[in-house]
Amino acid sequence: MKRCVDQAASNPRPRQAPESNKQLLRTNASTTDRPPAMSMRSSRRLLVTIIVATTIFLLFGLHHRETLIRPLNRDEISQADPEQQPELQRPEHENASSNPTSAVIVQPSSKGTGASESSIKGGEMAPSKSDHDLELVVASVKAEDKTWFHRYLPTWHKNIYVADDPLAPLTVPRNKGREAMVYLTYIIDRYDSLPHATLFVHASRFAWHNDDPDYDALPTLLHFRLPYLREQGYVNLRCVWTIGCPAEIRPEADEQAKNTAEKIQAKHIYKEAFEELFPGVEVPEMVAVSCCSQFAVTRDTIRSRTKEEYVRYREWLLNTELDDALNGRVFEFAWHIIFGKEAVHCPSPADCYCNVFGLCDLSVCRNDGCEGRYVLPPYSTLPNGWPLVGWEQEERNFTGPL
Repeated sequence: MKRCVDQAASNPRPRQAPESNKQLLRTNASTTDRPPAMSMRSSRRLLVTIIVATTIFLLFGLHHRETLIRPLNRDEISQADPEQQPELQRPEHENASSNPTSAVIVQPSSKGTGASESSIKGGEMAPSKSDHDLELVVASVKAEDKTWFHRYLPTWHKNIYVADDPLAPLTVPRNKGREAMVYLTYIIDRYDSLPHATLFVHASRFAWHNDDPDYDALPTLLHFRLPYLREQGYVNLRCVWTIGCPAEIRPEADEQAKNTAEKIQAKHIYKEAFEELFPGVEVPEMVAVSCCSQFAVTRDTIRSRTKEEYVRYREWLLNTELDDALNGRVFEFAWHIIFGKEAVHCPSPADCYCNVFGLCDLSVCRNDGCEGRYVLPPYSTLPNGWPLVGWEQEERNFTGPL
């Protein structure tokens, strides 16, 4: 009996596992042949990976789209023809308060289509609707950099005419008359589909005549107050009186001085041109307006004259024997009359800056201008490196975008 007990003690029988443990063992055994279930941490990692990959894909797509549609930068624009670059010269004066007509350099051409031929060829603008609140009309030549309009005014509706390129999306019947040919062509072609308001401007962002301390056209456009234009129908984009006001042309007296003048200027032929452009209208005793053919007009104001009148103005421009230095300046001092203003249109500079651009806190204003706003430059061509480099090659504290 003792031997049996000893054998039993040396060879104990295994104890049976509880039923719950058996079930667990069976469960573990059944899952060893398949991959373990994904943990919560792994799920989170997968989700983060998907989000990061999607974000990278979207950013790459946006970058690729911008690369396709972005405006050309300066390095991608072909070098301008040196013959089309203006020489460095002092602003010319027809008298104590006169100037070159504009920064748009357009030379006469012997080739061109007929005046009745539409110049819209599709492309750069070609609006599909006539209910745009505001549009830009830009007078340019091939040599000018126009990319800044796209870079800084991407949402603005732009009509960029290239006067010396007959194959441009927007061009003119003949490269003659400087910006006047562009403006008239736009009005004629768009007369029945005009926007509520149109700004007529030159192509160069930095130009001696721009009414800005840096001669920069961008602030002029960004600060422009559309409600005031709606009230007035026409506003000049230049407030300072330097060149054009308060008395630029005396048609009768200036015509009589023509025969003794050393150089024929626009004021000498203005009376004759006025009588041809506005038959039956009395020639004013005096004409004055701030230069230099950049302004804004409402649709109703443009349509206060018939389309046929604008066609006649353009026909005069196409057929006149006057060169661009004269025919363009005739329109420079006629636009305000065409759009219903008095022959002498010289608003107070302080009122103009406040009403047109919202600059109502200028400290020192005189009859002809406001301190710190505009100074007539010594030359009509700004120095290389402007606005970062000044007239003496000194560094300028320019804070605007470039």
